[in-house]
Amino acid sequence: MLKILKQVDLTPYTTLKIGAKAAYFAVIKEENELKEAIVFARLHDLPIFVLGGGSNLLISRPLKALVLKNELKGVSVIKESRSAVWVEARSGEWWSSLVYFTVERGWGGAENLYYVPGTVGAAPVQNIGAYGVELKDSFFSLRALDLKTGKEKVFTVKDCAFAYRDSIFKNKYKGRYFITSLVLKLSKHPVLHLDYGDIRVKLSEQGIKKPNIKQLAEIIRQIRDSKLPNPSLLANAGSFFKNPEISFTNFKKLQKKFPEIKSFPASKANLLKIPAGWLIEGAGFKGKRFGQIGMYEKQALILVNYGGASVKQALAHINRVQKAVFKKFGVKIEPEVNII
Repeated sequence: MLKILKQVDLTPYTTLKIGAKAAYFAVIKEENELKEAIVFARLHDLPIFVLGGGSNLLISRPLKALVLKNELKGVSVIKESRSAVWVEARSGEWWSSLVYFTVERGWGGAENLYYVPGTVGAAPVQNIGAYGVELKDSFFSLRALDLKTGKEKVFTVKDCAFAYRDSIFKNKYKGRYFITSLVLKLSKHPVLHLDYGDIRVKLSEQGIKKPNIKQLAEIIRQIRDSKLPNPSLLANAGSFFKNPEISFTNFKKLQKKFPEIKSFPASKANLLKIPAGWLIEGAGFKGKRFGQIGMYEKQALILVNYGGASVKQALAHINRVQKAVFKKFGVKIEPEVNII
């Protein structure tokens, strides 16, 4: 029988270690427990909030809801062909565990997303991306339970409406579905993506000319470790802001004023993406602390909690950084992290 607790502090369940209390809280390890939770929420007229790894989240207020901690685990192969393999993972599984499972077997498609924090269920909500690859590139389908009706629905790539750090689950269906599993379609003959960030530089430093998929994943792990603080040592929510997309015209104007500005292709052909970390660093926030909150000394994109930071301090700092970036560059940056 599902165990439901009252007035649970959610702070320990987030990697930023900033939170508030949930009116009700339960851990979901099997799908029958999820159905029990839906019945309980209906009886008590409560909304349901799904909590995964808590790595892309800032809880800014008490939640008058039933919070469900997703602990659905397991990874399996469901189909194979000569050239491809379909791998299904339950949504409470750690994303990196899924990627490691595929990389160990030489199946390509998700390796550039290795070491992205969080759970499998959170990946499609955010359409996670890293080093020139997004989840949608290897995504096949997902199963989800409608929290209003209790009915299961299968979503295809088209159904998910994936965009840059976005999906239908962040907009139209925000809070509507509990994703129970995800299927990736992976290649048995992978084409590696090496032309992003410091990948080729790191490969060259280690004398690797033709990397295999495991070597590429390891290089990405090393790069991420060198730039991103371990949440268990320094509380953070990962990359806090989205990389803004601007027109070529606006980019040229900025380039005249800031010749060193960086850019890379955006989701649309007429746009360019500007690294938010570069903008934040340019505005003077890299490594700068304001009490117990600040941007990380090695990567300005990471907001860190040095210990005991409050919701009020975090929100004030987010606003401070956004205003300073806009004042200097005329570019708006928006949080990538889900603020609730």
